[in-house]
Amino acid sequence: MGKLFGTDGIRGIANRELTPELLLKIGRASALVLNKNNSRDRILIGRDPRLSGDLLEAALIAGITSVGVDVLKVGIVPTPAVAYLTKKLGCSGGLMISASHNPLRDNGIKLFDGAGFKLSDRCEDRIEKLAFKRKFPQPTAAGVGRVFSKPQAVQLYQNYLKTEVPLNLEGLRIALDCAHGSTSPYAPGLFEEMGAQVSPFFHEPNGFNINEECGSTFPEKIQDLTRKVGAQVGFAFDGDGDRVIAVDEKGDLVDGDHILAIIGLHLLHNDKLPARKIIATPYSNGGLREAFLASGGDVILAPVGDRYVLQAMLEEGCVLGGEQSGHIVFLNNATTGDGLLTALKLLEVLTIKKEPLSKLAQSMATFPQRLINIPVRSGEDWLNNSRIQNSIAVAEKRMGSRGRLFIRPSGTEPILRILGEHPDGKVLEEALGLVVEAIRLEQERTTYAN
Repeated sequence: MGKLFGTDGIRGIANRELTPELLLKIGRASALVLNKNNSRDRILIGRDPRLSGDLLEAALIAGITSVGVDVLKVGIVPTPAVAYLTKKLGCSGGLMISASHNPLRDNGIKLFDGAGFKLSDRCEDRIEKLAFKRKFPQPTAAGVGRVFSKPQAVQLYQNYLKTEVPLNLEGLRIALDCAHGSTSPYAPGLFEEMGAQVSPFFHEPNGFNINEECGSTFPEKIQDLTRKVGAQVGFAFDGDGDRVIAVDEKGDLVDGDHILAIIGLHLLHNDKLPARKIIATPYSNGGLREAFLASGGDVILAPVGDRYVLQAMLEEGCVLGGEQSGHIVFLNNATTGDGLLTALKLLEVLTIKKEPLSKLAQSMATFPQRLINIPVRSGEDWLNNSRIQNSIAVAEKRMGSRGRLFIRPSGTEPILRILGEHPDGKVLEEALGLVVEAIRLEQERTTYAN
């Protein structure tokens, strides 16, 4: 697979790139790195519903127990539940088997330390180096690790959500798109227990249908469903439940930037936003920072990835940060992005303000912005290609000081992500076209050359 860790753990095609043999090595190395006390502490494992989860879980468990560390299985749960339960149950680390919003063929692993935080680059590097060493502890007899199953532990996570954001949602109708993923067994019941009338969709995972034309990467689905059932708000989660996008009563999209604006400005106006700023990423719309500046606050940009957002939050003394995709971190409540918690926090502002979501979303004006994903051959450094660099320079000059261009390779897929933003939509399209065409021509040229 090359370098194992990307921007959000390890990800690849299950049973081809992410093989049982590799997972055994990762499990073994992770246990040795996370289990710092050299005792029989436990590593917690959760997963999303995709079919390959059982296969990969078995391999991870074999690796962990082979070095004498116990495993606590909690079954199909959202990623933030793994982060929460790892700390709550006193485990030395947590592993979530999921490829998030990726299609069925993919799978991955997200790793958490004993405090529920995603691992640092340094810790990931240690695991990656250790995974391919040949000598490991090989306990025998009673020294081999044990496996415990505790699927009921997820109830602790659900109770935590209701305690952190106690709401009375009577009279509110909510549409849900659970992406046939990890939130499917929990989201409808959670909102119903709080009094809402819930219309759930894509909430029947069968191992094969996760993220299949549904979830947060198919926003048109929840937009249409929210209109059809006459809901005041709709939510769409991704496959592992660590992010969410919302839809207002008109069926208009309320993405992560707007969620940050609605909640962040509410906190700012009530003097509950330390440092008077939030953390976002270069993908965030320029209108987000403009809205905060107008209210006496600010937005600081961190590298893409919710763990980098979290790192910046800790450095800047912020309690709120996130991404346009719907990864939102509430540091006073959680250690990682949590779609269910974010939905509850947004509903909390909705009930306090007693205004429709469409009006709350007007707190942020949106600049014309476009994201283009270009499939590319893996293994080539496209961004250091001189012809592509020249096209980027020309595009940036055409956009001037009022626009911006952000290009990076995906950390999870063989694609280049190109984000452009400019107040003038025509200028934006012209500038993006220059870069897209240059990348296309370079792919063709290098293909013929090879």
